[in-house]
Amino acid sequence: MPIISSSDIVADDVSDLLAHIRESASCLSFHPRGTVRCRGLPLFRNQAARDLACLFDVDPDVGSWTCLPTILAYGTGMHVPDFAVERSTGTILVDAVPPDAKSSPPDWVSGVARDLGYRYEAYGACDLHGGFRLGNARDLLRYANYRISLGDRVRLLTLLDEQGPMPLSVCMQVIRDGRDPIGVIAAMALRRFVEMDLDDGRIGPETRVSRFHD
Repeated sequence: MPIISSSDIVADDVSDLLAHIRESASCLSFHPRGTVRCRGLPLFRNQAARDLACLFDVDPDVGSWTCLPTILAYGTGMHVPDFAVERSTGTILVDAVPPDAKSSPPDWVSGVARDLGYRYEAYGACDLHGGFRLGNARDLLRYANYRISLGDRVRLLTLLDEQGPMPLSVCMQVIRDGRDPIGVIAAMALRRFVEMDLDDGRIGPETRVSRFHD
């Protein structure tokens, strides 16, 4: 992950400030705990950032994401974005904006990121909480570290190859090794063996499961 800095700031000062911000975030805890595409430690300054990271983990266009990646500087002002996100189009610097307006990123952040060759995006509460995707992502990420046996993986993929997309309730019937069939299928969705419809409603017996396609 590239490190962005400013010639107006002493490198040691940048390093010390970034270390302090990361250490402060490491003392906070937000649910769900599991991640699948986080590079480095998962560090979140608020619930909004944790929620946004949940969406990254179920976004097929996200290859990886890093928390509190670097410092952007403008004059004497400094700002640490919540994330650097690797997408197919390149690296994007991203902030999650909590409801507290005092925590909003400075106005100059987008321009500084653009001057350095990066896109910048900020997401507010309305971007995170509209629809069903966030709730479904949270449910899936409970199984981020769930073990999938080779047999269950092959059986489910064979079913989907032969029959096409199937309801979750049908897919559960071919899971034999896992103690929790939903956990197996959720872990396979997070690891991009299969995909599930996360937008039409909360995950349930009728949710369609299909082979993952890039």
